[in-house]
Amino acid sequence: MKPDPNSVHTRFDTLRDMMGDPSELAVRKSITKLDKHCREFIRRSPFVCIGTFDGQGKADISPKGDPPGFVQVLDDQTLFIPDRPGNNRLDSMSNLIQNPAIALLFMIPGFNETLRVNGQAVVVQDDVLNEKSSINDKTPKVGIRVSVDTTFLHCAKAFKRSKLWEPESQQNRKEMPSLGQIIIEQTTPAGEDVEPDDVTRAEQAIEKSNRTRLY
Repeated sequence: MKPDPNSVHTRFDTLRDMMGDPSELAVRKSITKLDKHCREFIRRSPFVCIGTFDGQGKADISPKGDPPGFVQVLDDQTLFIPDRPGNNRLDSMSNLIQNPAIALLFMIPGFNETLRVNGQAVVVQDDVLNEKSSINDKTPKVGIRVSVDTTFLHCAKAFKRSKLWEPESQQNRKEMPSLGQIIIEQTTPAGEDVEPDDVTRAEQAIEKSNRTRLY
């Protein structure tokens, strides 16, 4: 469905006129280094979303999770994010090789605020940093080193509206098909039947990967 051309904003000044100016505090809160509050937030965070772009500007966002503090703060301007075994698509790292721009969103379970970090990043093979990121005697092969441009704490409104952490907001995963079934249905050519054996094999492969390839 194509949007109505008359409804699409193509000029920021007219959009700003309609939406109004940000508060002084909202502008001032953006800082250019990782202060003690940013460091503490990252130390507590077990989860970060990584936004990247390829050379043509196509966007990607990928989740990364590990025990709290898995992202290393090297100094006021630098972070290191270890890579873990995954699907080997290498979407984020492939994009960073083409375009170093990166955006991070750190979350802490139970916190309604998030930490946003924007900067430039490279893929590095640093034995010292990798060794510090070892878990269960498994050492990552590479990681992402981020040079921070700006960072700020994002307010709680999105989490309050969504009630993301509230127990009553938790949904029953069984109300949707399994990941294996979804993938097989999405990849089966139109007009062909989904084979139950294909779903079973996909589910078994996913279960094995989750069990044996966390680290």
